[in-house]
Amino acid sequence: MSVVILDFGSQFTRLIARRFRELGAYSVILPGTATLERIQQEDPQGIVLSGGPSSVYDENAPKPAPGVMDLDLPILGVCYGMQYMAHEAGGDVKRAGKREYGKADLTRYGGQLFEGISGEFVAWMSHSDSVTQLPQGYEVIAETADTPVTAIENTQTRRYGLQFHPEVVHTPKGGQILGNFLTICGVARDWTAAHIIDELVSDVQAQVGEGRVLLAISGGVDSSTLGLLLARAIGERLTAVFIDHGLLRLGEREQVEAALIPLGVHLVTVDARAEFMGALEGVSDPEQKRKIIGREFIRAFEREAAKQTREHGGFDFLAQGTLYPDVIESAGGLSADKSGAANIKSHHNVGGLPEDLNFKLVEPFRTLFKDEVREIARLLGLPEHIRMRHPFPGPGLAIRCLGAISEEKMDILRRVDDIFISGLREFGLYDGCSQALAILTPIQSVGVMGDERTYSYTAALRAVTTDDYMTAEWARLPWEFLATMSNRIVNGVHEINRVVYDITGKPPATIEWE
Repeated sequence: MSVVILDFGSQFTRLIARRFRELGAYSVILPGTATLERIQQEDPQGIVLSGGPSSVYDENAPKPAPGVMDLDLPILGVCYGMQYMAHEAGGDVKRAGKREYGKADLTRYGGQLFEGISGEFVAWMSHSDSVTQLPQGYEVIAETADTPVTAIENTQTRRYGLQFHPEVVHTPKGGQILGNFLTICGVARDWTAAHIIDELVSDVQAQVGEGRVLLAISGGVDSSTLGLLLARAIGERLTAVFIDHGLLRLGEREQVEAALIPLGVHLVTVDARAEFMGALEGVSDPEQKRKIIGREFIRAFEREAAKQTREHGGFDFLAQGTLYPDVIESAGGLSADKSGAANIKSHHNVGGLPEDLNFKLVEPFRTLFKDEVREIARLLGLPEHIRMRHPFPGPGLAIRCLGAISEEKMDILRRVDDIFISGLREFGLYDGCSQALAILTPIQSVGVMGDERTYSYTAALRAVTTDDYMTAEWARLPWEFLATMSNRIVNGVHEINRVVYDITGKPPATIEWE
């Protein structure tokens, strides 16, 4: 049983699914034009029509497949979804006289969606079109000063519409609305981490049978948690391979081994530092770095897999920590042919595997969000410093060292990064940042240390806050803390004589520098 969200191109569609999951209900995102048969495979108890950039009068305006709107299920339309619902039922939608974007106060509200909600209601608006005439059987249940038709309902057909976004944090009481929709749908609130673990273990055991599974461990929360889950499901028939490519943070190899081996994960560590550093020598272009690291990783992994096969027998399955956002982003949204949605990026987990792969894939986390994986990790006993660690790029510190890398530069960056991250933890600031990193720039400048002239590197520090990593704000770290970090870095890493702090948001910048 689930809530199916049909994606018509809204940047917030993923948040709708996350909010339902947080409310204890399983939800899944499908392209807006998914067939009726595909939707029914999810055994839905309710459907959400997402927002999107289109107008219902556009020549190629997206719409649900035939039969979807005839289902005897509650349907909630959000922004474009509401406009389509009203238009399809015989109402009128027109270009608004005034575009409404940002926060707006509801001047009145009521109806089933607002059951149990009282007091001021702030909603996040983002629309140009508005419903101007209601279809038969509908009534207005909310309005703002600029939008007389802000929310609608037809209790007989169980059709509901919202012109604002209940899923974003800028609509503080939006979660209560989504919870009311779940109640209308009769959806069970049993999507808990413990329930998920039991289901995933059973699914893995059913898929793998008596087969053997190979897993690449990166040291991040996703692959580490997957290692613990697979160890619980199949025991020693899992072999987890951790490749030390020389681009890790200070002490990371030892931390991974200490976190996973005592919890029953059969972990094999491969020292491939010489191969990676040799292949990267003299390479400064960031895309070339990524390609070389990807290539060398596959080679190292294949060599170890062949060695394990010779010593212990072959593997039947390859496990990956693919998450639901990876699947959504790589697949695109809106339509089956992706004609209306951008492919945000191709993830190696879902789009970069060789066609001649000799393994069957095991991807237990394919329907989960990061916060769900973190909760599973907590129940499985993954240490907090790994469970709650910030995202770390696959190419490691190579893309945080601008220009060509070397063993010396990696050593410098490791020490700077350790001082910064340790400082964030010491001052209680780490968990308040979504991601923090140190960058070694190729810039050298004149300085004075101990009455002597220096000509040394500049290190940049960056910390951001974000809900979804699609946009980000620079973290407003205390000036006293930054002053302390600068002092510690310059005194503790003699190759650095200048420290700067990045105060650029995303956009226009990205979180990483390369």
